Amino acid sequence: MKGIIVENISNLYRVKVKDPDKGDIIYEANARGKFKKNDITPVVGDFVECEVVKEDKEKDRVSIDKILDRKVYIKRPRLANISKIVLVVSSKHPKPDLLMLDKQLAFAEFLGIDALIVLNKIDLDKEKSFKEIKKIYEKVGYKVLETEAKEGKGIDKLKKELYGNTNAFSGNSGVGKSTLINAIFEKDVTLEGEISKKSRRGKNTTTSTKLYEIDEGTYIADTPGFSTFDISEIKSKDLDSYFKEFKKYIPDCEFIGCTHIKEENCGIKNAIKEGKIEQERYDRFCKIYEELKKKEERKKW
Repeated sequence: MKGIIVENISNLYRVKVKDPDKGDIIYEANARGKFKKNDITPVVGDFVECEVVKEDKEKDRVSIDKILDRKVYIKRPRLANISKIVLVVSSKHPKPDLLMLDKQLAFAEFLGIDALIVLNKIDLDKEKSFKEIKKIYEKVGYKVLETEAKEGKGIDKLKKELYGNTNAFSGNSGVGKSTLINAIFEKDVTLEGEISKKSRRGKNTTTSTKLYEIDEGTYIADTPGFSTFDISEIKSKDLDSYFKEFKKYIPDCEFIGCTHIKEENCGIKNAIKEGKIEQERYDRFCKIYEELKKKEERKKW
């Protein structure tokens, strides 16, 4: 049988298989020992081949025998075959983390995955500062949606963007990922996080990686771990390639391999002066570059 892994808790899996007679069936599954020997681990989103290994009066159990070719693989949190990342940013409580957003956007470009930005909790932003955030990222070329998850505003537009994709919802704890997912399904399918009144930081409540099916071929992944989002697979020297608005101006740099930080006659810096690239985006690029550079230096030792 062929199926898709829809949930993973420790070494236990749930696999959805389409039966021609019974329709969709969810099986509990274990992975064959050969995967461990070959240092391969099945993950949520993997398309797999499996077979029934135990039958009893209550239910069948299957074993995962083969992982089919992956189009995309994310190491942390571990996910496969994601086609769209929904990057959720809170307008208030917690405040927008645009450094995290830019890291995630760069990683989406690195993976070749479509990225959608969702500005949630806009009702809490009395100063309407989210409007400037939206303007910056739409100028870059990203689609940006405004939502009020608890009130259901913007949910219909969000649903339309999800169809036909396996979608990963990403963002710091407390930004409203679970509330958005519950609004999409119009019921509580995930455990909503709480915002600490004292620190205004989110308490992560999602404990397993799971795919929720909206429609045939359309899934949402609710995952823990994105608050420690790791983009170290990107090499510092290649980071500029994953800032969409930089690409056009890289050929204008005087030096091949320009880092766009210390060099003069830099196409990126000139574009900033001309208002073609936002200064704040460039500043965050520099921070991310330095982070990646430091990690690379540590690995050498």
